[in-house]
Amino acid sequence: MFNDLTSKLENVFRKLSGRAVLSEKNIQDALQEIRIALLEADVNYKVVKAFIDKATEKALGQDVLKSVSPTQQMVKVVYDELVDTLGGQNAPLRFGGLPPSVIMVVGLQGSGKTTFCGKLARYLIKKGKRPLLVAADVYRPAAAEQLKILGESLELRTFTPEQAQSNDPVAICFESITFARQHSCDVAILDTAGRLHIDETLMQEIRRIKERTKPNEILFVADGMTGQDAVNTAKVFADQMDFDGVVLTKLDGDARGGAALSIRSVTGKPIKFIGTGEKLDALEEFHPDRMASRILGMGDIVSLVEKAQETIDMEKARALEEKFLKNEFNLEDFAEQLKQIKKLGSLESILGMIPGIGSKIRNLNIDDKTLLHMQAIVSSMTPQERHRPQIIDGRRRLRIARGSGTSVQEVNRLLKQFSDMQKMMKKMGKLNPAEIMRMMQSGMR
Repeated sequence: MFNDLTSKLENVFRKLSGRAVLSEKNIQDALQEIRIALLEADVNYKVVKAFIDKATEKALGQDVLKSVSPTQQMVKVVYDELVDTLGGQNAPLRFGGLPPSVIMVVGLQGSGKTTFCGKLARYLIKKGKRPLLVAADVYRPAAAEQLKILGESLELRTFTPEQAQSNDPVAICFESITFARQHSCDVAILDTAGRLHIDETLMQEIRRIKERTKPNEILFVADGMTGQDAVNTAKVFADQMDFDGVVLTKLDGDARGGAALSIRSVTGKPIKFIGTGEKLDALEEFHPDRMASRILGMGDIVSLVEKAQETIDMEKARALEEKFLKNEFNLEDFAEQLKQIKKLGSLESILGMIPGIGSKIRNLNIDDKTLLHMQAIVSSMTPQERHRPQIIDGRRRLRIARGSGTSVQEVNRLLKQFSDMQKMMKKMGKLNPAEIMRMMQSGMR
């Protein structure tokens, strides 16, 4: 996400790096390029104007002019304005005192509402909640069935029109709250109907559901890939029913990011979540400061650590670490490590969160199938081969390649990588902790 904008901003800062000090001329030149970059990223023109006006005012201040590092100061000015444009700070979900809390999900048809409901349910489970999925879309064929399948995959209860006394969406939502209380569900997620466009029938139905259920949160789901169309639709919804927050879906497929940078300023509503993929775990809380860091190619190590804490089995990780330090790490452990990495998401998204890496991988074709191939290779080995890879001769390599659907070259590459890792472990095993620390510090310089 934001690849095009990030690349253009990095070019602007690169040009400034040769300057001894910031002058009014090179500030104006840089901000003009940033203005063009934002407009080309499909950011709303009024938002761009406000952004550049505020950045100009800050950049021309005395504190910046005295700076010895023009690039760093300009990055700081742009970073601060990006954070402000994106909303300033994280806006968490609000829950009621008496369960169930009600979260109403609204938006146009095709924006990804139902899938988001499933993702939100999984997110809430991780937070210790017991959500109920409520299928209130009685118009779209198979909408209730889709939500039911998502519920089953998460081992959650789903309230469908068949369980209600009426096929009226308002009645379904209202009855689901009683159902949630009866079954100890502390959050009811209402998946409401959408249309291909905004009409009065849609808005009346949503208003009636809002009045009857008194939701703690109303989330508007917008397709991030539709750019300013998503922003304009959000503005109309905000004007007509005053929702609480925005969810931007399919943001992983949007290289420009104009909707994310416009929607907060245009609607006055915070972005609460972003969808970064099709899987149920591809949902992130939205943090303006972290997103600003990503846009500037500075990574997002905090989100990466949080994701690791949520998805990685820490007991297994500690066991692998102990084996690593004792030089007892084998190919079976290597395969387990690959499984843990896969849980974090795509390789590109993981690497993009690491500071200093994003710009280096932007033009690389990072194929997530690489991990699958590596896992397949190890899975095609016998237990003896995994524990003693030195016995894998040419005949065995050919068998492993055929069994894993890969080539002998790929098998050779994996075995070499593992051999290099073992040599490094052996070397580290001979050092005391102080020497290991010195090695790590010298490697970071």
